[in-house]
Amino acid sequence: MIARFVDAKNIRDITKELKSIECDEKSIDIMAPKGVFRIIKIDDVKARDAIIIKQDMLSIGGEAAIPRNVFDLENSKNVPILIMGTLKHLKELTLKLDRHYKSIREISNMIKDLIKRELSD
Repeated sequence: MIARFVDAKNIRDITKELKSIECDEKSIDIMAPKGVFRIIKIDDVKARDAIIIKQDMLSIGGEAAIPRNVFDLENSKNVPILIMGTLKHLKELTLKLDRHYKSIREISNMIKDLIKRELSD
């Protein structure tokens, strides 16, 4: 037996790896998005939106990093955030974010655009 890390940087790479082990063709579209981890940085996010995004991402098993002072809502300064998860997490996140108000739905649309680009490469 030999264990090694697989260098799968995008959906095409992980699909190739799944096929290389003769995985069930019907399962590839389900599993491939779970094998691609991405980090999205979004600048200039409203503090309350950052908190909601973090909570929604944690609820689906992903992660979102926000500045420690974001909970000081009296400081209305916008902040950068990092959203971390698999493509599957990110897709699930957009479904959650689409249920919120306009500024969060706009962030959801940005994430959807990034996912589309990833899947079309």
